[in-house]
Amino acid sequence: MDKYFNRYPNDEEKAILHYKTNIELSEAFYAVLSMYEVAFRNSLNRELTEYFGTVDWYLKIASIPGLKNLNGSIQTAQKHIANRNETITANKVIAELTMGFWVRLFNAEYELTLWKPLRKAFPYLEKNQRQRNNVSAPINKIRDFRNRVFHHEPISWNLERLAETHERIIKVMGWLNEDLPKVANEIDRVPQIIKNARQLDI
Repeated sequence: MDKYFNRYPNDEEKAILHYKTNIELSEAFYAVLSMYEVAFRNSLNRELTEYFGTVDWYLKIASIPGLKNLNGSIQTAQKHIANRNETITANKVIAELTMGFWVRLFNAEYELTLWKPLRKAFPYLEKNQRQRNNVSAPINKIRDFRNRVFHHEPISWNLERLAETHERIIKVMGWLNEDLPKVANEIDRVPQIIKNARQLDI
């Protein structure tokens, strides 16, 4: 609570209120982040499966010049599955790979080898905008924000920036599937909670 008490040194009640609001915001963001993350991962997996011609596309990475340094993340995912005494399957590996792994595929060092198939994962991004750096920047920001939420860190110091982050998630979600933002809107409580937080002047 120190960060909140430091923000409101003479108002303990408001510090606690801000803390509770931060939890509410994190809870609300979980819904849109979950939808985004699954859609993002599955879209990339679909295109990589098509490109490499196998559901075990990740096994081919070690033999491709320039991609070998991705193999450590893949081996770690397989090890986690094996440690749970589960059979290693393509679906389990795909689910086990971290968000950091998926986002890393858009680094400049992989542009010549991976961007060609990966760009197809964003069919609703305008073609003249479908460039690696235009995708890499927002998905990295979303990944960083997602980690803050999932690691229970404060996210509510700047509500304007938080609203922009929310818009970014919905926007990229729409690049993956034009219907996703509509579906997300049915359960998305983030705008209302941000509105309430503004009224509380936190």
